[in-house]
Amino acid sequence: MRKQSSNSTTPGMSEAHCESSVTDPAASKPIRHNLLLPLLLLLLAFALAGTAQDGGDHTLFGDLKVDEGKDGDLKPQTFDVILYTEGGTVVSRERTSNNGRYRFMNLRNGLYDLAVEVENREVARIRVHISSPSKNDFRQDIAMEWRSAAGGEKREKASSISAADVYKRTGVNAERFNKAQAAIDKKDYEGAVSLLREIVSNDPKDFQAWTELGTVYLMQKNMDEAEKVYQRALQEQPAFALAFVNLGRLRLAQKNYEGAIETLSQAVKVQPQSADANYFLGEAYLQVKKGSKAVGHLNEAIRLDPVRMAKAHLRLAALYNAVGMKDKAAAEYEQFLAKEPNHPDKKKLQQYIAENKKP
Repeated sequence: MRKQSSNSTTPGMSEAHCESSVTDPAASKPIRHNLLLPLLLLLLAFALAGTAQDGGDHTLFGDLKVDEGKDGDLKPQTFDVILYTEGGTVVSRERTSNNGRYRFMNLRNGLYDLAVEVENREVARIRVHISSPSKNDFRQDIAMEWRSAAGGEKREKASSISAADVYKRTGVNAERFNKAQAAIDKKDYEGAVSLLREIVSNDPKDFQAWTELGTVYLMQKNMDEAEKVYQRALQEQPAFALAFVNLGRLRLAQKNYEGAIETLSQAVKVQPQSADANYFLGEAYLQVKKGSKAVGHLNEAIRLDPVRMAKAHLRLAALYNAVGMKDKAAAEYEQFLAKEPNHPDKKKLQQYIAENKKP
């Protein structure tokens, strides 16, 4: 931890510091498409000689709210909220009432499906992305409304459901994919590579399998092969934002900043609502000292996902401090602490805010 001085440095933090290059080793870790992310984070940390921790022990929580309407009909009193891994395995389930809160703890980084059931019938499903190098809380509220369906039957409909960008495979390839995921969890990377290679040999259009193969190659520190198969995934599905983001973050790890900007710009183009794509594109612009372009994408990441992208406030604060705009840096730190009130550097940040905030 760097000691703070009273004139030109920001509080010593793993995600922001005062040099004009505004580097952030933790920003170069690629997203994985399912349970690969924790190991992938660790691998890229080694690649950068950083100290970012493997993600895990997160909490996902939120409120369930159902607009019951005014038709006077009986409504369900309880709802089952079920958390699935991307592969369809049940992680946990909770029963709650309307206006109640669910909470799932001890979660690893990755993609999850959050489903709501009424009387054993699924009525909503939402894709949730959990990603942080350190323990964190993620909030996902579920807003639903009770509507009349044909024949007088009642049903619920979620107000916003994210469509999963997942390749539909069947038969032997589906079995191979599940076995490959199990092999990865056991750190049997050679076995996973063999299975994934069989999948794409049998069905070269399986862009998700290509992307997973790239992640396994990263675990083996085979950066060249990882880049090749990410590019093949994009050849098969040019609008697959995840492959763009992973490839962009790989290039960030390799300090190929111009290449990262090119790739992450494509990610933002195909999925402008991706907070991750905007955040890491902003990070790439910081690395080539194009702060004016970085600011827009970092602020967009915050707008899209205010809590999970709270770290963007740190990057903006470091940028503003580096160019002498300490009042703006103080404002960013203040916004960060409003979202992360228990951050270990809280006292240092509060001191910086007190010394530099305009009255």
